[in-house]
Amino acid sequence: QVQLVESGGGLVQSGGSLRPSCGASGITISKYHMNWFRQAQGNQREFVASITNDAELNYAVAVRGRFTISRDNLKNTVYLQMNSLRPEDTAVYYCNAVYPSTARMYWGQGTQVTVSS
Repeated sequence: QVQLVESGGGLVQSGGSLRPSCGASGITISKYHMNWFRQAQGNQREFVASITNDAELNYAVAVRGRFTISRDNLKNTVYLQMNSLRPEDTAVYYCNAVYPSTARMYWGQGTQVTVSS
């Protein structure tokens, strides 16, 4: 059974930092494209950042230069370092895993990030 469990969200003031993590079980994250998405209240879920199985990094324009995605293969965990947070970053952040050859996809349950002004 595959599980993606996010943690590390919370409440932070504008300009602050958080580092949510996504612990995986049932899959080996280094074989997957690992992604972070977010969904603000009333909005559609949107892409934030990804690290491919080949360790290629990609970021949404809105977070480029402020957020960094990384993974620890030994811990089978993906991280999203978020710096210089803004109120518009407030959302539920979801971890997503996609197997490259089949596009089989898994989602975590999400972690709330709230940035106060």
